[in-house]
Amino acid sequence: MKIQESAENYLETILILNRRNGYARAIDIAAALEFSKPSVSIAMKHLRENGYVEVDGRGHITLTPAGAEIAERIYERHAFLSEWLTAIGVNPEVAAEDACRIEHVISAETFSALRRYAEKHG
Repeated sequence: MKIQESAENYLETILILNRRNGYARAIDIAAALEFSKPSVSIAMKHLRENGYVEVDGRGHITLTPAGAEIAERIYERHAFLSEWLTAIGVNPEVAAEDACRIEHVISAETFSALRRYAEKHG
């Protein structure tokens, strides 16, 4: 299923926060993405309604299997692309910014080919 780039960013951020802190709350997501808490609350409502996240009584946000699948895919792409761009000489900050844009538009076929090439020639 194709979802919007903003939703992918939210899901990836939830994944990262849960790994780092053991939990993710709307306030943490707002801080990480530099968005307002009301904007994050609206996004979480939409993600919850579409079956990508669940929110418990303490306000902890977790990914459903569908949300986790998307978040893992985006995170994998980001990590690989950042590392690869840095390895070929791109400034690490620029590489991370570019990876964040590329991760949403690159096809699965192209990403797989890049990974195979990097593994073979790395």
